[in-house]
Amino acid sequence: MKDESASVAMDIEGLSIIIPAYNEEGNITILYEKIRQSLSSYDFPWEAIFIDDGSEDATPGVLEELASREKRVKVIFFKRNFGKGAAYSAGLKMARYPVLATMDADLQDDPAEIPKFLEKIREGYEFVTGWKYRGKGYIGKSLPSKVFNMVIRKVTKIDVHDFNCPYRVFLRGAVEPYEIYGELYRFMPVIAASKGYRIAEVKVENYPRHSGKSKYGLERFTRGLFDSLTIMFLSVYMKRPLHFFGSLGLVHLFVGFFTVLGLYIRKFLWGYPIKDYQFLFIMAIFLMIASVQLISVGLVSELMIKLKKQDAKFYYIEKTINFE
Repeated sequence: MKDESASVAMDIEGLSIIIPAYNEEGNITILYEKIRQSLSSYDFPWEAIFIDDGSEDATPGVLEELASREKRVKVIFFKRNFGKGAAYSAGLKMARYPVLATMDADLQDDPAEIPKFLEKIREGYEFVTGWKYRGKGYIGKSLPSKVFNMVIRKVTKIDVHDFNCPYRVFLRGAVEPYEIYGELYRFMPVIAASKGYRIAEVKVENYPRHSGKSKYGLERFTRGLFDSLTIMFLSVYMKRPLHFFGSLGLVHLFVGFFTVLGLYIRKFLWGYPIKDYQFLFIMAIFLMIASVQLISVGLVSELMIKLKKQDAKFYYIEKTINFE
């Protein structure tokens, strides 16, 4: 992996920019023009992949018109709103080039900063993530984000300041399409780091939204907290879930077994009847039963990994434009 990534780092062969869009009719055309200007001095091929995530405004029409005159614009139309994670997954699957980028469609990510990411790729880094170090907005949004980032940084031991930043550039393979669902797109750096990819961080501005409404809310933050538990588990035990569930099962088994053994020893050596410790006896039996269930879950999880999880699909496509 390292030899291949080093060669790509020295010579970028092509860039695919993946952009989820949900009700962004006033931003799409401006964003594409900014991307085109930012990449005008480069001689490698590139494409902008927009994923219309079930928009309810004029976004689909804007994308169709833009794609009709710009062949670099590729569009994926979802049948309904499946979420940003599904949009990233579809874009990653259909991207053409070996270097991939992600950004939001709301113009809060400035395409003029793409060269900063590409420079890090050329230096040999394999996953470059943005750090929106200022301009996060009101405290009701910025404070939860800071707490969230601090917790994830402490738990994962990954030196990234802003896991929420959607602005990223990375090599193909750092994140696979089937690994991104729900809110797990936030944890792309964790996924890449778990595979041994070299990670860098660049400071980027967080510009005010040009038009449309923010999709940020308490519900999204709550989902992110639950998904953080998922990614912390997957990053450590994704390839060996039996180690996790089996360890828990053995702890339950030993505690239950030695509790029952101790009760019987007390009965036969000192005459203490087990019925005097009925609750403790029942709990010990319950722990041993639970141990079997936990080990079974671990075995089933191992089996599921073998069943080509890569084929899982979390979205449905209405149509595509400009894909060969």
